Amino acid sequence: MSQDKAKTPVPKQSLGQVIRSLGRPKVALLLGLGFSSGLPFMLTGATLGYWLRDEGTSLKAIGFISWVGLAYSWKFLWSPVVDRVTVPGLGRLGRRRSWLLLTQLILGAALLAMAAIGPGGGLLALGAAALVVAFASATQDISVDALRIEVADDEEELGLVTGAFQLGYRLAVLASDALILIVAQYMGWPASYSLMAALMGIGILSTFLIHEPARAEEALAKARPLWTPSGLASAVVGPFVSFFRSYGWFALVMLLMITLYRLPEFVMGPMATPFYHDLGFEKAFVGEVRLSAGLAGTLTGITVGGFLAAWLGRMRGLMVGAVLQGLAVASFALLAVLGPDPKLFALVMFFDNTGVGAAGVLLVTYMSSLTSLGYTATQYALLSSSYTWVGKILKGFSGTVVESLQAAYGPMGGYAAYFVGCGLIGIPALLLCILIAMTTPRMPPDHAVKQTT
Repeated sequence: MSQDKAKTPVPKQSLGQVIRSLGRPKVALLLGLGFSSGLPFMLTGATLGYWLRDEGTSLKAIGFISWVGLAYSWKFLWSPVVDRVTVPGLGRLGRRRSWLLLTQLILGAALLAMAAIGPGGGLLALGAAALVVAFASATQDISVDALRIEVADDEEELGLVTGAFQLGYRLAVLASDALILIVAQYMGWPASYSLMAALMGIGILSTFLIHEPARAEEALAKARPLWTPSGLASAVVGPFVSFFRSYGWFALVMLLMITLYRLPEFVMGPMATPFYHDLGFEKAFVGEVRLSAGLAGTLTGITVGGFLAAWLGRMRGLMVGAVLQGLAVASFALLAVLGPDPKLFALVMFFDNTGVGAAGVLLVTYMSSLTSLGYTATQYALLSSSYTWVGKILKGFSGTVVESLQAAYGPMGGYAAYFVGCGLIGIPALLLCILIAMTTPRMPPDHAVKQTT
């Protein structure tokens, strides 16, 4: 029996339904929080790599500085605190919103620090500011992921708010990965990072306007205080015990699949923007293509991801998403082989955003279905950390690998071989999706979302 027949139904909302539902305050505000969540991600990754390459930094150094993103991979370590503690002085906002506001303010300040320091201030100082951004962003993600799941009244609404969150997230990635390049072309990198800091105001406004979810408070009302030994053990160990009790040994297979699923995108990421630079494309052109073909691909990817989840179910949808993602990443090799053709670049950009966007929607939908009330933040942090930590570690060596391949195959040949290899490393996750689809683990008795009949 397929896991697609398990108790939790799959959200079946299309992009059109999500857009039409933006008139609902809850859905619209999740769009804003998704934007706030997605904005910092590229600013310590691929976009920072572009800035560094512009200043003549080596591919090896760019790869290593991408390790600041490891903060996203270890966020489950402090997620129990975010799950149980309200930020002192911000208690009126509630647990989730207090953490959101704190991290959003830190993010704005740290992005301004990156703008002020720049590569000229030294890679160590710039890396330290980027590390603050990554830690604050990871902590924001813990809160917003929990709020997104807890705020939904039923499975239909979970689909709508998740779709709105993903749309906001992808729009933020376009802003921090495309719009920023146009600004940097004409106003310089410091001005572009300052603009991104100002855009964090979208998240701050959404935090003030959205209501604190009450359903999780009911589940946590009987929990022991975090500062007591039993309360600390419950907060730290309880979410993991609950998760493994629900799924048994099969939880390891599920976590391994989640760990490997986004590997092609993560490992390729740090080398994408240096590749555009080495192809000879101007920043403004890259930004314009990302805002046109990239945006079209993002919207298509979200639509395709929702359609696949509804039509094929979670696991079979994930299989198709894994194939699309691998092909999308490998398609960058065409540019390396055929040269900097603007039309080909736009086509590759569209396909990449479509494949990666669809895979992201499918994985988020799957992970959201696995959490339980009372442990939402910690369990989702565990799952989302699982899908980042291997890729975050490996991508630090990306520059070293590309430079080695370039020594053997030439500048563009090295890039081509690397991108094809990145696409192929998605095969193990695909095989695990097939295994999970053929097996039905015991599902948890208590999900974070009310079950529909």
